[in-house]
Amino acid sequence: WPAVFVPAVLVNSFSILTQPQRSYIIFSSFLVKVSADLGGNVTLPCRLLHTDDTSFGSIGIRVRWTKVADDESQNEDVLVSMGFHKKTYGSFEDRVYLQEFDNDDASLIITDVSMDDVGKYHCEIVNGVEDTVQEVVLEVQGVVFPYSPFVGRYNLNFQDAMKACEDQGAVGATFDQLFEAWKGGLDWCNAGWLSDGTVQYPITKPRAPCGGTNSGPGLRSYGRQNRMSRYDVFCYASALNGRLYWLVQPDRLTFDEAVQACLDDGAEIAKVGHMYSAWKLEGYDRCDAGWLADGSVRYPISRPRKNCSPTEAAVRFVGFPDKSQKSYGVYCYRSY
Repeated sequence: WPAVFVPAVLVNSFSILTQPQRSYIIFSSFLVKVSADLGGNVTLPCRLLHTDDTSFGSIGIRVRWTKVADDESQNEDVLVSMGFHKKTYGSFEDRVYLQEFDNDDASLIITDVSMDDVGKYHCEIVNGVEDTVQEVVLEVQGVVFPYSPFVGRYNLNFQDAMKACEDQGAVGATFDQLFEAWKGGLDWCNAGWLSDGTVQYPITKPRAPCGGTNSGPGLRSYGRQNRMSRYDVFCYASALNGRLYWLVQPDRLTFDEAVQACLDDGAEIAKVGHMYSAWKLEGYDRCDAGWLADGSVRYPISRPRKNCSPTEAAVRFVGFPDKSQKSYGVYCYRSY
């Protein structure tokens, strides 16, 4: 690992673990980026840079993980370890641990990843002579979205619900993924299947038609249902391995013309999951209603403005119009 040497006396953020009289901090020149699924587990890699026979498992070797903020005073302690003694902090308490595959491994495992975990982390390994600092950036890649078919709400049994998500470039959402989406502001008053066979819906603004006003915000649960019962579904789409784009055309298109236009452009007509991923994870914004693969017409707004979803950022749903109607453009998707 190429490294830059900086005297420890110049660095205050790790003063608890350094020995400023004699030690040096070795900053790795590599910035590692790691992606995780919302609600899943992720490993942030960190290894001791060898000097002689030192190892992380040796007596006196310490490791400290910190979540780094733009304002250093807002840095968050994540985990500190010295030998058998380990301590986790704040929102990371009982949710993180060291991987420790071998004596040089100080990698951090984070469970139940949330949007709050996104950001830069420092892994500092201290042996009293050299302090190794490695930087890791965690990105959370995924979006939960509600889905109902063209026949209307509450028309999907469990099997059809899971297939509907797959048809839209997604999978059935897990409870943890829906919970994290709710914490991120998802509010939806229609109950939907999750991948575990339960039926839930997320409410951030309690109101009479959505479980009443006496209950606080949270996930409303119908529990585990007969799999032939009919509800909507919550889907989960990961980061795109391609690009969603608006296909510029001289005229509006029927649905069949829209499908063909994307094919002629070396792409395919975009799926609902593609649009949600581009909107949520890439900030895609376009105030033009366009056909998607399921026959619906939608448009993504990440910058609310007059005549374009003025009240909130959202994927706006126009409907399932007659497929012969020449009133809309098309969104295409091209894989990398």
